Amino acid sequence: MSNSQNHRYTYRPMTAADVPAAHTLSVQLKWPHRLDDWAMLQRVAEGFIVEDAGRLIGTAFSCRQGDYATIGLVIVSDEYQGQGIGRKLMEQALLACGSTIAILNATLAGVPLYASQGFVEFGEIHQHQGHVQYIARPALAAGEHCRDSCVEDWSQVLELAHAGSGLDRTRVFQDLQDAIERTTVIERDGRLRAFAMLRAFGRGHVIGPIVAETPEQAKHLIAELLDHVQGEFVRLDVLADIGLGDWLSDAGLRHVDSVAQMARGTPPVPLGGVRQFALVTQAIG
Repeated sequence: MSNSQNHRYTYRPMTAADVPAAHTLSVQLKWPHRLDDWAMLQRVAEGFIVEDAGRLIGTAFSCRQGDYATIGLVIVSDEYQGQGIGRKLMEQALLACGSTIAILNATLAGVPLYASQGFVEFGEIHQHQGHVQYIARPALAAGEHCRDSCVEDWSQVLELAHAGSGLDRTRVFQDLQDAIERTTVIERDGRLRAFAMLRAFGRGHVIGPIVAETPEQAKHLIAELLDHVQGEFVRLDVLADIGLGDWLSDAGLRHVDSVAQMARGTPPVPLGGVRQFALVTQAIG
């Protein structure tokens, strides 16, 4: 019996017990996510899977973050493509969004599917990655200084994260706390003005999120964190129009992929004079 004739597909919510099988599926598709990366998303988001006779063949997630919900890791095993499985998983993820506005980062191949479900492009994300030995720190403005964060900074970091992304980052950041290797901040006049986080992800490390007032602040934070992982593999997912692309490429972090930012409604808007320069992950925004 061909897959298209198979009526044993079962759609259901994902549980923690499904994470290893989901990770195995992503490995087969050559996605870089570690088991821990899947587990993190399963904890902070609502996940959905589809099985064929008990074998996991597709996934999707919806992560509510205030007035918005990010949809991510919508994947279907190669041998089951073209049967509407991805569309049905998306329908379940959209139902989980409730009254929130759904946003996502779409591969070029996925854009037509999401456009047919009411999503509209509003931006672009560039994936940069590679091994960096050293990169000079751009100078900060007068009165600004960079330092490692401390426990007392957490409320201000979270406030900046909300403002820069336009999302409520509380739940995501609570889960991130134990995974963060280093958080670097820029302070001026006794207040935090920017921050960047470094943690393990995929093939090595990821720097993100990054929230800052200016590209110079973001570059300084990135250079500071890269200094701690010289020679190791690092990834950043940055906004295409934010002024970091050429600088990152010159530093050895090549632009290897692009995805479209899409929203089913009005996209989130940064507030308070700061912007998110790099994502937590493409699945979380």
